[in-house]
Amino acid sequence: QVQLVESGGGLVQPGGSLRLSCAASGIIFNVYAVGWYRQAPGKERELVATISSGGSTNYRASVKGRFTISRDNAKNTVSLQMNSLKTEDTAVYYCNAQHQRYKTVYWGQGTQVTVSS
Repeated sequence: QVQLVESGGGLVQPGGSLRLSCAASGIIFNVYAVGWYRQAPGKERELVATISSGGSTNYRASVKGRFTISRDNAKNTVSLQMNSLKTEDTAVYYCNAQHQRYKTVYWGQGTQVTVSS
């Protein structure tokens, strides 16, 4: 059974930081690209950042320089360090894993991030 379990969401003031983590089980983690997506109320889910099995990263323009994605293949985890948070970063953040060859996709349940004063 495949599970992606997110943690680390919460309420933070603008300019603050949060670190999201996602623990994967039931997959051969190092053959999956993993990443983070987010969905704000009334909006479509959007890509935030991804990291390939080889370590190549990709970020949406609005988070470049503020967010950093990393993975630990030994621990089957992917993390998202979010700095200089803005109110527009408020959303439910979802962990995603996609098999690099077969494109099978798995999702976590999501974790709420709220940026507000």
